[in-house]
Amino acid sequence: MENVKNIKDSWNAHLYDHKHSFVSALGTQLVELLDPRKGEKILDLGCGTGDLAKHLYDRGMDVIGVDKSENMVSLAKSKYPNLHFDVRDATDLNYTNEFDAVFSNATLHWVKPPDQALHSIYKAIKSGGRFVAEFGGKGNVQFITDEMISLLKDEGYEKNIEQFPWFFPSIGEYSSLMEESGFRVTFAQHFDRPTPLEGDNGLQNWISMFASDMLEGIPENKKDHIIKNVENKLRETLYHEGKWTADYKRIRVIGIKE
Repeated sequence: MENVKNIKDSWNAHLYDHKHSFVSALGTQLVELLDPRKGEKILDLGCGTGDLAKHLYDRGMDVIGVDKSENMVSLAKSKYPNLHFDVRDATDLNYTNEFDAVFSNATLHWVKPPDQALHSIYKAIKSGGRFVAEFGGKGNVQFITDEMISLLKDEGYEKNIEQFPWFFPSIGEYSSLMEESGFRVTFAQHFDRPTPLEGDNGLQNWISMFASDMLEGIPENKKDHIIKNVENKLRETLYHEGKWTADYKRIRVIGIKE
């Protein structure tokens, strides 16, 4: 898909796999909410390096994994060569009435505009099928992002704040968007999920992996200085017993295509 391939791919798939495997591990809880039945055709939207697609496949699903990142899809294909992975953009999936369910873990807070993605998802699902997703909701990682924004201002990089990469909606906001796209919303939940980050450099690795857009174009020495100051400012709040914990707040939704 041309509109995907023309966008710079900044995802480090190996860092994601080695230092942020908690993303897929926590996603297995969402599989239970999906309640997949053997033989169902399922689209794993934002499949990353393929672990949850493999989990669904092992449970007897006919699964296709898609991700906007070529780096992620390439690693998924090398890990699980028997599965089907493809590079696609959530806002233009180009499927019609094809899946019993669209399943998405830790992806949709990256996708803008959200209404365009929901229309694309709705189109991909068969009549009577379901959309099951979890992603960052209102207030997600707010301690981290507020500190980054404050330091970017202090260092004279106000323009970088405009590169805030996420969409963190409230339940009301996202449920309304789902209904406008045609879904009947049968479940919506917003909850705190403090998430441990691996190692003493856990926060630094998280910023490098997920918040790199906000630091783009900043000289390396200044970038390191900002990240170190974020760590110093948040140590009392987010660092306990030798471990960093990210202040995650998540949304889970189920929508039915009628």
